[in-house]
Amino acid sequence: MPLFNFQKQFAPAVESGEKRQTIRAKRKIRPQVGQTAFLYTGTRTKACRKLGEAEIVEVCPVLIGGNGCLINYDVRGEYPINEQWELDQFAAADGFENWESMRDWFKEKYGLPFEGDLIKW
Repeated sequence: MPLFNFQKQFAPAVESGEKRQTIRAKRKIRPQVGQTAFLYTGTRTKACRKLGEAEIVEVCPVLIGGNGCLINYDVRGEYPINEQWELDQFAAADGFENWESMRDWFKEKYGLPFEGDLIKW
């Protein structure tokens, strides 16, 4: 039963159902399709609030670089995203204004390239 904590800026989109995916650093115990994801904001604080829960429908490795993304990174059937319109669409699905804001957020938080999991519910 994976629990995901979202920053305050993403909480309204998660709670409304507009944001139905997240990109996370790989965990020792990776989320699995069919598991229930518990969605929160403010964990470990007095402001902790449950945003909802949902069934995980997809988990795949993702690589975020300075010029684009690779979905199913290092797996047969890799899918590159490098066209601007497609990058912007991918970023919007994750709650960002555009690709540049998403790329810059991951660069500042984790450094690039970033390897993680794309988790959809």
